[in-house]
Amino acid sequence: MGHLCPLHQDAEECDKAGSVATCQAVIRAVIGIGIEEEDRKHTWMEDADSCVAHGALECARAIYAHALQVFPSKKSVWLRAAYFEKNHGTRESLEALLQRAVAHCPKAEVLWLMGAKSKWLANDVPAARSILALAFQANPNSEEIWLAAVKLESENNEYERARRLLAKARSSAPTARVFMKSVKLEWVLGNIEAAQELCTEALRHYEDFPKLWMMRGQIEEQCENMDRAREAYNQGLKKCPHSVPLWSLLSRLEEGVGQLTRARAILEKSRLKNPQSPELWLESVRLEYRAGLKNIANTLMAKALQECPNSGILWAEAVFLEARPQRKTKSVDALKKCEHDPHVLLAVAKLFWSERKITKAREWFLRTVKIEPDLGDAWGLFYKFELQHGTEEQQEEVFLENVSRSGPQHDVAITRQPTRDQLCVGNERFINSGP
Repeated sequence: MGHLCPLHQDAEECDKAGSVATCQAVIRAVIGIGIEEEDRKHTWMEDADSCVAHGALECARAIYAHALQVFPSKKSVWLRAAYFEKNHGTRESLEALLQRAVAHCPKAEVLWLMGAKSKWLANDVPAARSILALAFQANPNSEEIWLAAVKLESENNEYERARRLLAKARSSAPTARVFMKSVKLEWVLGNIEAAQELCTEALRHYEDFPKLWMMRGQIEEQCENMDRAREAYNQGLKKCPHSVPLWSLLSRLEEGVGQLTRARAILEKSRLKNPQSPELWLESVRLEYRAGLKNIANTLMAKALQECPNSGILWAEAVFLEARPQRKTKSVDALKKCEHDPHVLLAVAKLFWSERKITKAREWFLRTVKIEPDLGDAWGLFYKFELQHGTEEQQEEVFLENVSRSGPQHDVAITRQPTRDQLCVGNERFINSGP
């Protein structure tokens, strides 16, 4: 906060004393002093952050207000101000700001989407629809806005509306993602034939989009057409040889029909085509482990760590491949190689949990979600841990932390906050797994 002068500090004192008007007047008077014109935006954003860090929220709000007067067409300033209101203001202050933002920056899709999401989370679906309709007018071929509108309808069980929107989107913005969401909607609704037809049409346009091949294969598997599923995965791999999920799906199909040797060969081939892929090594290790061939799994893990010595997902798995007495030593090795990797931190948390070292386990869970707030596995296990060992307050804290974590990737999509069931109880992996 190198720019802030004593008068700024006076403004912060006024803010803390509740003298909002005085605080705002002081900020307006001194905000431009001693700053080069080209440095204004960057410096003011830093000043606002500093005020937030000091708890001087009205000072920060006044800085954003001034910056927006000077830079009314800068999307980045509107976004920063919007995130400020989202985290520290009210829903009304956020929505009022976003309404002004889209008037100045109508091409900024993210601002429209934040406004629609705010209305939707307040259960005002018609208002969210209206915002997206205006967004369409300003951005007629925007994939993001089409897909947000589709999600709004499907999440509210308006499937026919969602279907009509997707049909229009395929006409005006026929992207791979629009096709993928079209297939997924029909698949989820059980309209398998429609899903298959859409998948075929989509692949005529986007044969190098691996998710379409994955969906085609999975739909056939669901219908127990294993030969067709195998064909879909193999065709997909000819077009997308670097798609790790496609290789994994083909291998698991063969494993599922009892063809362990074929599954193993597929993964060996995948690693030749995609060297130094931790995910494929991990899939190979787990294949052998599921087959009860723990010695082969351990041998493969040793090779995997030679080829990918800094892979957190491999080291995390390696900890639990060891017999219980050796796990602590392995975890120390993992931390030496991947000190800040969330998968390794999560493995250490699980290790302490398995040893009933509750305080240490909680500490490592907290480290994990702090370093990677988007790791869903960590939140699910952390919540399960607190359900077993925490107080109601601790359970509530983990739940609320998960649903309130902020950032651009959490604001753009129209997505409901997860329920407690979705966070843990609904996820059998976490119920049936533990430390």
